[in-house]
Amino acid sequence: MQKYKINTYGCQMNVHESEKIAGILSELGYVETNDDAEANIIVFNTCCIRDNAERRIGGNIGALKPMKLERKGDMLIAVVGCMTQQEGSAKALKSKFPFIDIILGANNLQDLKPAILNLKKSYINVPQIEKPEIREDIPILRTGYPNAWINIMYGCNNFCTYCIVPYVRGRERSRKKSDIIDDVKRVLDEGYKEITLLGQNVDSYGSDLESGRFSDILSEIAKMEGKFRLRFMTSHPKDFNNEVIDIIASCDNICNNIHLPVQSGSSKVLRDMNRRYDREKYLNIISDIRSKIPDCGITSDIMVGFPTETDEDFQDTVSLVEQVRYSNAFTFVYSPRKGTPAARMVQLPEEVKKARITKLVDLQNKISKEISDEYIGKIKEILVEDVNPRYDSSVCGRTSCGRLVTVKGDPSMIGKFYDVEITSSRSASLFGEIRGTK
Repeated sequence: MQKYKINTYGCQMNVHESEKIAGILSELGYVETNDDAEANIIVFNTCCIRDNAERRIGGNIGALKPMKLERKGDMLIAVVGCMTQQEGSAKALKSKFPFIDIILGANNLQDLKPAILNLKKSYINVPQIEKPEIREDIPILRTGYPNAWINIMYGCNNFCTYCIVPYVRGRERSRKKSDIIDDVKRVLDEGYKEITLLGQNVDSYGSDLESGRFSDILSEIAKMEGKFRLRFMTSHPKDFNNEVIDIIASCDNICNNIHLPVQSGSSKVLRDMNRRYDREKYLNIISDIRSKIPDCGITSDIMVGFPTETDEDFQDTVSLVEQVRYSNAFTFVYSPRKGTPAARMVQLPEEVKKARITKLVDLQNKISKEISDEYIGKIKEILVEDVNPRYDSSVCGRTSCGRLVTVKGDPSMIGKFYDVEITSSRSASLFGEIRGTK
């Protein structure tokens, strides 16, 4: 029996794309393995958003060379995704790792099947298309029960000066509303309990269609029967609006959890980043969310070390984090991406970046712990998602506002809703005891 292994890097959208890769391989008769030595094909689903991801991917590919040479024709290596889509990247990869058999881009996963079936020496196909077509015929082997991820759109039109996504993912393309709704109905019929709608900027859904808005999608899904949760990511402050806030506030099955990347608290830096909103607009959005959804868990992406960021700009970010009080935030150091405007700017010293990220991480950890402590003694509903391998006989699930809670339990609880009394906390994580089943 032929076996496959998929190594996934990057965001939740890449995790979902790996489900499509798994669907293609399953259709060809492959079954999954976690052991490199057993795999007849190993697929690297890559990410190029940050430099450390690229370095890690290269190291992991290189480590397979001895095994690849030993097994000869019994093992294929495929590299797909964002990293290969960059100009000149496919050629450089093949030059550095000539034992790679298949290289595909971020927008033509469907070519994996013919590449495997017709492989002679090697197959490299990375089309450079500004607006790739949306393919609705790619099979999906979902692996995240009870969570199902569904793309509502692809690509990005924003061209933030630090970001490579529009260059490797192409321009925005919205899926037809009917196709999205059909997908949602299908996964609900299959028993999935949480749906996450995916897009680089979900708030701009429908801008390339004759009709349809993101709020329409949320509203129609929320009206469907059955007990389930609805989440979405990622939002963009320039497009996020009160209509979406109102729908979340009025629908019990849309999670009170909004991921709203700010990137910087400095209006000057935001302008240099081409984010198309300023500090004041962002804080006004936060105020609107807090006023209509008081218990909303707000999370964010925050960058330090952008080339034009001064000490004063960084302090603006610190003060914004203190004011907003995110329940959690993904904080990271800017890394130049070849081909983007910011990569051509004069870069900040590494020691400055390290000092700033350390201060920001310490601040956010402190805030996350303080917010966690506020949950102690309260009863919250969680959807159990998985076992927690860090603790014996324990499972974990999230509240509507996105906080992870660990309770005593076993795998039979996965996919079920429970009322849990929060008894303790550690940083952003909560611990509790079950008080009832939904």
